[in-house]
Amino acid sequence: MSAPPDMLYRRRHEKFVMTAFLILLAGLWSLPLIAAVSRGFAFNGVQNFIDVLTQEIGGVSLLRTYFNSFAIALMHASVVVMISALAGYGFTFFEFRGREVLYSLVLIFMAVPLTSILIPLFFITREVNLRDTLVGVALPEAAMTLPFGVLLVRNYAESLPKTFIEAALMDGASHFRVFVDIFVPLSKPALVNLGALSIMWSLQDFLLPSLFLSDVSQTTAAQAVLRFKEVLGATPPGIGRYNASLVLLAVPALLVVLFGLRFITQGLTAGGVKE
Repeated sequence: MSAPPDMLYRRRHEKFVMTAFLILLAGLWSLPLIAAVSRGFAFNGVQNFIDVLTQEIGGVSLLRTYFNSFAIALMHASVVVMISALAGYGFTFFEFRGREVLYSLVLIFMAVPLTSILIPLFFITREVNLRDTLVGVALPEAAMTLPFGVLLVRNYAESLPKTFIEAALMDGASHFRVFVDIFVPLSKPALVNLGALSIMWSLQDFLLPSLFLSDVSQTTAAQAVLRFKEVLGATPPGIGRYNASLVLLAVPALLVVLFGLRFITQGLTAGGVKE
């Protein structure tokens, strides 16, 4: 049976209102970017972007900040994905006493604010000689992301058909082979989603790089925003170059979002349906 005319009209009206609302929100969110792009062309036009890309600003190279940010982000994502995959498999397919208690303890760390452990993190990083290194930033970032990663992977693992795992174990396969050959391929949507989110969060991190990195050559893209503002000042040519740098510094995070959006969207529903 076809829907009544009044119901069809109501659905069209709701769709129109929602579309108009989303367009309005998109317009509001894009205003800062539009303003930065337009100001980036002020006074010297495209030359502002060329200067920022080819010249050091306060001893900081924009291309170098890209390298530093992606190096930290890739280390961060690799650690999070690897450990979360192992933990998700273990919490789902291993039976041991205290499993749920241990899992709950892992999740509790999601509620611990980063600012409350900054001082211990600083001293631990200094004692193990990781201060002023990119690894010294990536590992604390990974530690803060891991509880979420374990939650995401375990929820997804519980939605997988357990018959594959049980059949492989009954045939004599080790847990290592089952993990590598069955679990990881089946969990690819959740793992890719976790990796994309980890990279995106790392690229946006300002606090930990500012705490652990004092060498100018190790400046990340998030840090460079403040450093460029201090150096370029408030002169008209400086404002144009500063806004050009803001646009270029946002490019890595935007690329990650654009290329990872499909996986992030899939991962948001990971574990939502159980077999």
